[in-house]
Amino acid sequence: MGAGPRSKLGASRATHAEGVLWGLVDSRRAPVLLSELLSIDRIKVPLEASDKEGLLTELVALVSVDFSEQKRRSVLRAVREREAVLSTGIGNGVAIPHGKSEAMGDLRLAAGVTGDPVDFDALDGAPVSLFFLLVGPENAAGSHVKALSRISRLLRKEELRRRLVSARSADEFLETLRELEGA
Repeated sequence: MGAGPRSKLGASRATHAEGVLWGLVDSRRAPVLLSELLSIDRIKVPLEASDKEGLLTELVALVSVDFSEQKRRSVLRAVREREAVLSTGIGNGVAIPHGKSEAMGDLRLAAGVTGDPVDFDALDGAPVSLFFLLVGPENAAGSHVKALSRISRLLRKEELRRRLVSARSADEFLETLRELEGA
């Protein structure tokens, strides 16, 4: 199809994703440590869902265990709405779904790995195996963007992606993240 509108849209999406996810952090501040936002109970290896909607639901459940059903639905709605704007499948087998919701009292991170790669409408067209979900309150935009930037910066490292996807348990996933985040 050549360099028609579809190609321009793809380039525009990639540029937007890079702007949002790769560098909107004030480098003078201490980095956000993902291993401090994550806990064993918010990591699932393997994720059970085999489609985008199921994965979003499964990841939101990890961050909202202590929520009412109404609050959980509110968080899921916020993540779906953000996903409808532009896929958070950033490429290289990685997706970082995220959203802001009035139901959230704090910034929360969940992560997981699928047994088989899943079509997630990623910007590079490749299926996704590695997921990080970030949700927070409406009034925490700065922390939210800082955490997104940290996730995307770390996941540029092929070794980290490979080791996280190879993790056989939540413990191994978190230990790998701590090890490589400190390097």
